[in-house]
Amino acid sequence: CRSGGFSAPKLLKIPELSASTKVSKKALNPPFLQTAVLVAQLKYTINPCIKRDFFVNLIMQGKKNFIPQLFVSVNLLDMVPVDNFYRRLHTELDLHFIYKATKKYYGKEGQESIDPVVFFKILLVGYLNNINSDRRLINYCNDSLSIRLFLGYDVHEVLPWHSTISRTRQLYGEEIFLDLFKQVLKMCVSKGMVRGKRQAVDSVFIKANASMDSLVEKEVLDDASAFVDELEENSEFKTTSTRKKLVEQHHNWKKEAYKDQPNPNFNIDKVDEHGNLIRPRFVSNHTHYSPTDSDARVSVKPGKARQLNYFGQIAVDDAHHVITGACSDFADKRDSQCIEKIVELTEQNLNENDIELEELLADGGYSSGEALAYLHKKDIDAYIPNFGQYKPFREGFVFNKELHQYECIKEGSNKAILLFKGEKTDSKGYTKLTYRSSESDCKNCPFREQCCGKSTKYKKIDNSIHKEHYDRMHKKLTQNPYYAKKMSRVRSKTVEPVIGTLVNFTNMKRVNTRGIKNANKHVLMASLTYNLKKYLRFVVKKPTILTQVATLKARKNHAFLKALIFNLKSILLRPLNFTILSYN
Repeated sequence: CRSGGFSAPKLLKIPELSASTKVSKKALNPPFLQTAVLVAQLKYTINPCIKRDFFVNLIMQGKKNFIPQLFVSVNLLDMVPVDNFYRRLHTELDLHFIYKATKKYYGKEGQESIDPVVFFKILLVGYLNNINSDRRLINYCNDSLSIRLFLGYDVHEVLPWHSTISRTRQLYGEEIFLDLFKQVLKMCVSKGMVRGKRQAVDSVFIKANASMDSLVEKEVLDDASAFVDELEENSEFKTTSTRKKLVEQHHNWKKEAYKDQPNPNFNIDKVDEHGNLIRPRFVSNHTHYSPTDSDARVSVKPGKARQLNYFGQIAVDDAHHVITGACSDFADKRDSQCIEKIVELTEQNLNENDIELEELLADGGYSSGEALAYLHKKDIDAYIPNFGQYKPFREGFVFNKELHQYECIKEGSNKAILLFKGEKTDSKGYTKLTYRSSESDCKNCPFREQCCGKSTKYKKIDNSIHKEHYDRMHKKLTQNPYYAKKMSRVRSKTVEPVIGTLVNFTNMKRVNTRGIKNANKHVLMASLTYNLKKYLRFVVKKPTILTQVATLKARKNHAFLKALIFNLKSILLRPLNFTILSYN
């Protein structure tokens, strides 16, 4: 007590015990009595607050009391470790070119805007940490010392509002985001992470910031020829009566075909609490649109829910899985319709770094006559499996290229000749080459029913107008099946893990903005963030002497190794070595 600044307590008298009082043996123990006296004395002499602190100190247990200070001197450089991720990112990434690129978006009067470099750094933090909300992003940046140091904001400084991030994203054009993507790609190329020889392409649906319940029916124009000007202006909000009838016929067929499927909600129209129809069972991009986001399209993949999406595409280099091209498009397009856009973008990015695109790997969704013709024209060696409707040959028939006709070669048949009848467009919009025999050649043929059908008396063959490109791809895949399967595996292990990472860990699952331009910015930011993480984690391995020797030409390798072995033999087998060994 004296050490604590208190006076020694007075001793308390212990009341005498009468003979009739029953006391246990433990109570009569002298040490126990001494302890009881000490506790009683402390109870009456020390107030409760001091007593608690005294007993805590007895067992060496610390207790921290927080008292906010009015003035604090804090240095972020001392508080953030040198090897912190954001400190390394700040050192490696130079964003000063953004000032010049964004200068045209600002005037000479008004309030000062957010620093463009700070804006892009805040976006990078969001994509690095898979944060999709601008409000949550600012809150996350606020309470992190390393991020504040990365942004250049001290502890006492207030970060920009979340609405400033949204408005600035709308203000900047797509070219600013593309320039930033190219800058990061250039960093990866300079580090030796991009080979450029082989690129793998794939696509993914990105959920739009709009609900299926927001869909409304387009305005129907009875006479399309009378409203040509109106169709050209705001055509995404209007449709023709012919198109509407075709869509309704397809939906009626779907309703009848799927009426017995086990899903109980399939045959139920979605209505509100008053019984008003919110959305019919079947909707189409031809007849419905979303006023919330008119660029979003209704789309679905097998096993996934039908929803409003955008269509994202990426091209990945097979050396170290660096993304070399990224873009977005409308979700109602097929993969094969978008391959030209991603190839042009990827080729441009590689050419700016003095790299030439040689091979392209893609799945069967990118297979179409137009896509194969485009790649053949660009002289790009592509490996794309032909889609399921392609037939490399017709059983029982051979094609005569000189006469441009099919000839029947079945034994016992009438040897009919199928002449070229011209180009025709089917109900799905595909243009085909039609070859047809005469009824006189096939009506008495013993194979007529098996070949032509029960009632048809002539044979007809339809080919795609791009059959030569399909045949060329089929020949390439079948001539060397081992290499073709290897390319398929390379595509799968190159681009699919990258897409999975982008969707699940780099914020590309859902876009929190609206419009196709903002969706393209979203894809570019997610892709360059992925490349940045790869760049910071990539370690350049210096080749050893043996590796350098192995990269020489065969003749030089042989001569060098032969000289090396001769020198080793001369050193090891000289007489001096044997003299020393015998002496030891």
